[in-house]
Amino acid sequence: MELAVYNIKGEETGKSVSLNEGIFGIDPNDHAIYLDVKQYLANLRQGTHKTKERSEVAGSTRKIKRQKGTGTARAGDIKNPIFRGGGRIFGPRPRDYSLKLNKKLKKLARKSALAYKAKNDGIRVIEDFDLALPRTGEFIAILNNLKIGEKKSLVVLTEQNKNIYLSSRNFQGAKVVTASEITTYDIMNASVLLLFESSVDVLDSMLSN
Repeated sequence: MELAVYNIKGEETGKSVSLNEGIFGIDPNDHAIYLDVKQYLANLRQGTHKTKERSEVAGSTRKIKRQKGTGTARAGDIKNPIFRGGGRIFGPRPRDYSLKLNKKLKKLARKSALAYKAKNDGIRVIEDFDLALPRTGEFIAILNNLKIGEKKSLVVLTEQNKNIYLSSRNFQGAKVVTASEITTYDIMNASVLLLFESSVDVLDSMLSN
């Protein structure tokens, strides 16, 4: 699969890159994508939720009324869960939500997500560039030149670039990552992938069998 390479003005440079069919041309595995996205979202959860149960609520343990003869249900102390201010029954407790997946499955999921983007014409390739200073307006102008300014985009760099990252940080329509840290969730969550020309080779070497 051949894709044209654009410059920051949105013009074709006359160059093209070849996408590896073993990555961008595979038959996507939906279940692998589901598992990898599920793991990503689960691992983001802190799991620090906690409510006080009956034994943890502050209050007297004195029996508030006699057992029989009141005409109402028996009751113990004021910390009874049926009373206002009492403990919660089976409340949430701190837990670890993280999941583990095999490396091969995670690789298949990323390849499947990239294949979906390639089939749906959701990939653009741009010449490697740098910004002299962190400027959000200049970054947005580049996206507008490529006609993807109104779409949710994922910009994939070859390596860390502070100026580009800072320029995108205040713009909710785009996320900047390096090719080595790209995730299935990021790929599926974006409408368009904007790949740096040199990042294509990084993805190729990282995801090739």
